[in-house]
Amino acid sequence: MNSISILTPDDHPRAMQIERASHAFPWSDATFAGNQGERYLNLKIEADGQMAGFAITQIVLDEATLFNIAIDPVFQRRGLGRELLEALIAELEARGILTLWLEVRASNAGALALYEQLGFNEVSLRRNYYPTATGREDAVIMALPV
Repeated sequence: MNSISILTPDDHPRAMQIERASHAFPWSDATFAGNQGERYLNLKIEADGQMAGFAITQIVLDEATLFNIAIDPVFQRRGLGRELLEALIAELEARGILTLWLEVRASNAGALALYEQLGFNEVSLRRNYYPTATGREDAVIMALPV
C-alpha cells in the first residue's frame, strides 16, 4: 500500500536522486533546499517501502503553485503521480486554497493529459521557457479551481 506524508529535510537526499532521475534538467540542491519551509506544502509518496516521488508546492494567501513533481522512473506508470496530486489537491482544499497553478513542458504529453483529467485548464503559454538539449521549449500554464 502507498502512503503520502510531508516531505522532511531527512528526505532531501532521496528526493534529489528522484529529481535527477526524473528530469532532463533537474533542480540543483540549492534550489531544492530553497523551496522548503513554512509557506510550502511539500509531500512525498512511498511505495514498496521506499520514497517513490514528491511534490513541491508553494502557498501564498488563497493560491498555491505546484513548482515541482517527480516520480522515480522505476515507479512511473503506476498511478503514483495521480495519487500524489489528488492528495495534494485534497489538502489544499482543506486549507481553503482557491486555485492551484502549475506550468509544464509543452512536450510532456503524459503530464498534460493527467492534469486535464484532474480538471486543470490551460491558461497561457510561456514561449521558450524551458531549456532543451537543442534550445528551448514552451511552458503551458495551467490552473485548477480548488
